[in-house]
Parts: sequence; C-alpha cells; structure tokens
Amino acid sequence: MAEVPSPQMTEQLDNEEVREILKNTTDLRQYSRQIEKEFKEVENKSIEDYIAESQNIANLHNQINDCDDVLERMENMLMSFQSVLNNISTEITQLQRKSVSMSLQLTNRQSVKAQLSQFIEDMAVSEEMINIIMETPVTERDFSTQLNVLNHKLSLVKELSFNESKSTSDVSDVLQKLRLKAMAKIRSYLLEQIYKFRKPMTNYQIPQNAMLKHKFFFEFILSNERHVAQEICSEYIDTMGKIYYSYFKSYSTRLTSLKFEESCTKDDLMGIEDNASKGLFSKTTSLKHKSTIFTIGKRGDILNQQLEAPIIVPHAQLKNRYTVEALFRSEQYALVDNACREYLFVTEFFMVRGTQAQDLFNQIMGKTLTLMIKNLETSIHDCFDTIAMFLCIHLIFRYQLMCHKRCVPALDKYWDSLQAVIWPRLELVFRLNIQSIHDCDPTKFNKELGPHYITRRYAEFSAAIVGISEHFPNELVSRLLLELQNEVECFILRMAAIFPTRKDQLIYLINNYDLVLGVLMEHTRDNSKEAEAFREQLNSRSAEYVEEILAPHFGGIIQFVKECEHFFEKEQMDELRKQERRSLALVASFSANWKKSLEELNREVLLSFPSLLTGSQLLQLALASLVQYYHRFHKLLTPNARAQLTNIHVVMVEIKKYKSNY
Repeated sequence: MAEVPSPQMTEQLDNEEVREILKNTTDLRQYSRQIEKEFKEVENKSIEDYIAESQNIANLHNQINDCDDVLERMENMLMSFQSVLNNISTEITQLQRKSVSMSLQLTNRQSVKAQLSQFIEDMAVSEEMINIIMETPVTERDFSTQLNVLNHKLSLVKELSFNESKSTSDVSDVLQKLRLKAMAKIRSYLLEQIYKFRKPMTNYQIPQNAMLKHKFFFEFILSNERHVAQEICSEYIDTMGKIYYSYFKSYSTRLTSLKFEESCTKDDLMGIEDNASKGLFSKTTSLKHKSTIFTIGKRGDILNQQLEAPIIVPHAQLKNRYTVEALFRSEQYALVDNACREYLFVTEFFMVRGTQAQDLFNQIMGKTLTLMIKNLETSIHDCFDTIAMFLCIHLIFRYQLMCHKRCVPALDKYWDSLQAVIWPRLELVFRLNIQSIHDCDPTKFNKELGPHYITRRYAEFSAAIVGISEHFPNELVSRLLLELQNEVECFILRMAAIFPTRKDQLIYLINNYDLVLGVLMEHTRDNSKEAEAFREQLNSRSAEYVEEILAPHFGGIIQFVKECEHFFEKEQMDELRKQERRSLALVASFSANWKKSLEELNREVLLSFPSLLTGSQLLQLALASLVQYYHRFHKLLTPNARAQLTNIHVVMVEIKKYKSNY
C-alpha cells in the first residue's frame, strides 16, 4: 500500500514545481492558457470514453440493482431464521425445566416407593412365615430364619405403636399369636436341653453346644418376655449348680482316698531327729521318708510338664497313691476346665458381661467353690508338708494365669481365698521348722565330721523353695528363707563348737557349707542369694583351713615370712641377715621333710572330706598357698641360705603329682 504524502510534503512538492515552471517559462499567462487547453482535451476524451462505455455502465447499474434485490431477500430469510431459532431456544428452555421437574418427581416417587415397599414388606405377614412358625421344629434352619424375621416385625410394630400408627392394627394380632407360639416352642426346647443335664453320666457339653447353636432363641425370649427368660435362666442356674456341686463333692471325696496313708506330722520337722522306731517306711503308701519330705525330686514337674496333664480318674487309680499337691492339681485343673467353659458359655448364651457375668457365674459355681475352699481348709489343717503347700500355691498362680489367658476373670476371688487358706498354714509350718532347728541340742548328736543330716535337709529344702519361687518371687518366702538360713548357720556353728580342735571344726564347717552350696547350685541359679552366702562362708573357712593344715608341716616358714617380710619391704637388709641362722635351720628342715610333708598333707585332706572333689580342691588350694609362701620365703633368704634351698622347679614337679583329675 502506497504511503500517503503529508501536507508538508505536498506543499513542498508544489513549491518545487512552481520554481521549475518559473525557471523554464517567462510568460505565466501563456503557460496558463496551455494548461487550460490540455484540461479541455482531457475532458473531451473522458466524455468520449463515457459515451463509448454507456451500455456497460447501464448493465452494471442493472446488475447492482439485481444484487440489492437478492441481498434484501437474503436479509429477510436470515431474519426469519433468527426468529425461528429464538422460538426453538425458548422451547428448549421450557423442555429443560420440564425435564428437571419430572426427574425430581421420579426421584421422589422412587424414594417413596422404596420406603413404602420396605414398610409393606416389614409389616406384611406371609403364609410361609405363619406355617413355619406354627409347624416347623425349632431345630430347623427355616425356623431360625423366620424367627429373625418375626422378631424384626415385632420390634417394628412396637416402635410404630408408640407413634399411634394405624397400620399396626392390621397385623398386631397375627404377630402376637405367632410370638406366643414361637415363645412356647422355644421355651419347651430350651427347658428340654436343660433337663438333659440332669441325666446320669451325661456329657453336658453336648446340650450346651446345642443351646449355643440356637443362642438367638434366648435373645428372642429376652426381648419379648423377660419373665420367661428369667425362668429359663433360673432353671439353668439351679440345674448346673447342683450338677457341679455333686460332681466336685464326689470327685474330692474319691481323690482324698488316693492320698498317702501316712502323711507328714509334727514329728517330721527339719530339726527332729530320725526315730528308729518309725523307720524308713518301705510301703508305697507313705511319704514319710525324711528324704522325700525335704527334697523336691520330680515333684516340681507338677508345675511344668504335668500342669495340664489329664486329671486323676479315681476308680482307675485305686492302687496308686498321690502326694497332696498331685491331688490338689487334679482337682483344681478339673475346676479350671469346667469353670472356664461355663463362664464362656453363660457370657455368650445369656449375653452378659462384666459384673452381670460374674454374678451369674457365682450363682452357678458359688456353692461348689465354697465346698472346695472348705475341703482345702480341712485337708491343710494338719498338713506339715511345706513343699506340698508351696507347690499348691504356685499351682494357684499358674492356673490363675491360665484363666486370664482364656479371658476368664471369674475365679480371681476363689484363687485369693485358696491362698488365704494356705499361706497362714505354710508360714506356721515354716516357722515350726525354724524353731525345731533352734531347739536342737548339739551335745546330743554324734561327733561326726561329715555333713549333718539337718544340713542336708536344709540344703534340699532351701533349693526346692528357691527353685519353685523363681518365676513368682514372694517377700514372705524370702524372709522365711533368710530366717531359716540364719538359724541353720547358727546350728552349724554350734555343732562345730563341740569338736575340740580348730582343724576339726573347720573340716566340719567346710563339709556342711560345701554340701549346701552344691545342692543349691544343682537346683537353683548360681547367683541366688542363698548360694552367694554359703559360697562366701565356704571360701572363708577354706582359706582358714589351708592355713591350719599347712602349719604342722610348714609352720616355721609361714611364721618366718609373716615376721620378716616387713624388713624386706622396708629394705632393712641388716635385720634380715640377723635371721640367717634361723633361716638356715628352716631351709635344712624343709629340704629333709618336704616330700614326706606333701604326702601326709595329701592323705590328711582326702581322708577328711567325703567329697573327693572338695578334698581335691582344698588340696590344690593348700599347695597353691604353699608355693606362694615358698616364693616369699625365697625372697627373704640371704645368698648363702638361698643356695642351700631346694630349687622351686623341683618342688613344682613334685606338687604336680598331686594334681587332681576331678
């Protein structure tokens, strides 16, 4: 597109053209006439062109008019289309509004239809339901299904009746008749199952399982007729209460007949001397052998492998006899098994929890539990078997834990009652044992250097109690064990005092301490308080005994070391040289007798201790102490005396001959 010249540029061009004309022409008028002439010629030519093209121009005018007519018709047509489109848009809007309205009406009708259909279905009583409730046995699946439907209809009618709904009047009579019929059939069935418990030799788990299978029956009765539900519950409580009471009363009586015929008495306390007139009973029906009274043996298995073993069947075990704890375990395990199953049944079938479940359980099992507590009081009243009572307490701990694992807290008070019966008796008998040791007169016993039988009893008894209580420690038991330990230590010291020489006293003390420590370490942890106490005593007495047995053979050297060692430490060599004559005598005596002394030392130690291991350990301890004294003695000698002393390597070779293989 050509650029349009600005007014300034046009004016500039005109001025240049004027200057050019003025420059080339001298007469402006002549130039003007020339220009006019040229304009005239151009005008004439234009007229001629218009005349020549007049027909074309006329045609063009006609064509333009025709175009105007066409455009006018098109405009009219488009205006018509616009009017039609406006009408269509209005109709679409109206249709959309009608569609929304119809959709809302449809939704409302469907909602009403669903609710109304459900309501009609809930309210209507079908012929099928009437026939099944009236004719079908309660054990059939169809009866349970229709009973659920009936229960739902009854609940709905009850709810609508509060709102005074007129629709309930059409079906309430039919539903009430069906309810009464269903109630009667269910009541008869449940009472029939309960009465089955009363038959002799009945496995009551079978009717219980049948009742659990139809536990909805009781829920139906409870929600519709509470007095009938109470009747069934009361009948069940009365029946099962009598069954459990009768069973456990008979079972306890028959178990009692399997107890050892001769049990522990007050004459079987730890400090009471074995009486030859009583003897070591050879009959299998006695537990009166002193070694079994204070030794646990395999009785501890009752807390582990035998904890859940099958209960004792009295009529099948008439020839066998059992310990107190074995009978107690069988009775309590039978109770745990039955009580846990009963508690879980009543919570599930009667739909009770918490205190309600506890109350219902107590109504069923209360009389039985009271009977078993009284039976325990009777049997424990004259019991002097401390280990048996302690095992019973730990059986209680384990069975209570077992009940908790089964989610049955109902027996907690019962377990507390049993402990309240056993603990006072256990403490009493424990203290009687302590007192029996306190009352012992050492002068009445034989002067034997071996372990005393009271020490052996204590060792076995203490190991048993500590081993049993390892998983369930008890402050009272720990205190009683400490009192017993102190009393036994005092008794051992009193017994040692009857020996005239210190060496014999030490031998007696070591034999007794070693026995106790050995038994404790065999049956308990190495770091138990009791083991640590006796280990300390044994180490102390062993060190003193070593000094005592070395003195007759090497006392001169030991005395010399103790008296002169401080001169060496203070570098008072002149004082040591003054002791040369004494040291030479000691060197000569040692060189002449040391081998013989070692033989006598070996023989004396091994003969003094019944335990070869203990004797060997003490001998090695004595020889090690001798070597230490010998080294210290060697340092204190003058060069002259040191040259005459037997070489330490020669001594060591000889000492190695006494090295034990134990």
